[in-house]
Amino acid sequence: MYLTKDEEAILLGEQGETRQQLMEILVAVGTVFGAEKMVPICSAQISGASYKTIGSWGLSWLSNLDATATVPAVLNPIGMDRIRYRELLISDDFAEKQLAVVSAYERLGIQLACTCTPYYIRETRYGEHLAWSESSAVSYANSVIGARTNREGGPSALAAAIIGKTPAYGLHCEENRIPELTISIENAPESVDQAWYGALGFLAGKEAGAKIPLFTGIIPADDELKGLGAAMAATGAVALYHVAGVTPEARRHAYSTKGTDIITIDAKDVFAVFTDADIDAVAIGCPHCSVRELQNLASLLKGKEVIKPFYIFAARAVIESVQPLVRQIEESGALVFADTCMVVSPAMERFDRIMVNSGKALSYIPNMCGAAARIGTLPECVQEATKRE
Repeated sequence: MYLTKDEEAILLGEQGETRQQLMEILVAVGTVFGAEKMVPICSAQISGASYKTIGSWGLSWLSNLDATATVPAVLNPIGMDRIRYRELLISDDFAEKQLAVVSAYERLGIQLACTCTPYYIRETRYGEHLAWSESSAVSYANSVIGARTNREGGPSALAAAIIGKTPAYGLHCEENRIPELTISIENAPESVDQAWYGALGFLAGKEAGAKIPLFTGIIPADDELKGLGAAMAATGAVALYHVAGVTPEARRHAYSTKGTDIITIDAKDVFAVFTDADIDAVAIGCPHCSVRELQNLASLLKGKEVIKPFYIFAARAVIESVQPLVRQIEESGALVFADTCMVVSPAMERFDRIMVNSGKALSYIPNMCGAAARIGTLPECVQEATKRE
């Protein structure tokens, strides 16, 4: 793997022990995956931020690092809302440890945005090289924006944030971004709720595995693309997908389906993912909600009273940009939280049956929260949250 003189100096420890340790991580990753060189990045997004997932060992490792990020970098969702954690019934012991994790990252120069949708708070452009680690963010950046990032582990994303570079392999290379599989959607309805695309991704990820699929037969909008990609990254390992005539690289290159295996998914199979089961809580915002989603929620909840716990998650910057909408939502009894989500917060572990509108959450909640999960459209989620028994 070719290193510049400056990169070699970092590896030799000439710029400090922490930078040396982090460069060793990047070189090791690059060597394993056959990278020929490093590439400068425009931003980083770092997972391993919730104390629920990294524990005391992760906190100890972070606390011993001594360096500063050299590119804009944000955190993935943590285990609680940093301000309103008591409303989530988070224990003081957990809160203390979680805030220690946050402080450790802040000391390293990482911005405390704590979101899986960094593209809502900082413009990300087509062709930019990134080092992002959250699976749904990686999918959105590659597929919907046309940026370039592999799915980084937490340590390698942090290393890239501090060094300012990442190994140039995988999806950083143009030749590795070509469709390997065609997924043909038959009888897709003209107008469906975003959750339908989450359910489609729930099925499609199992079919695609780690391959790059090209979808035909659908015309999703941005929020729908977000839900589709997030679910495929959860049930499979899809970090990039294309939709014919919709996503930027599919428009630029007009990819052909010839030479690829073709898998067919009928709309009726997607609708079959939706079930009718009792629930005791509703959670929206996996990935974090967009402004449009908050607008839809405000409209659906207007004049209604929430009966069951109804949690909505979004980036703090997004919440602060639409405070009147948030107040309107919370007038119903629903609660809008920043910094966290239903998957990484211990707050959701007290529920047995959780309703979501996300294919990603449908996949993760059983293992991460120990609860049964049911997917529904946004109107159905609101109906269940406000329904009197």
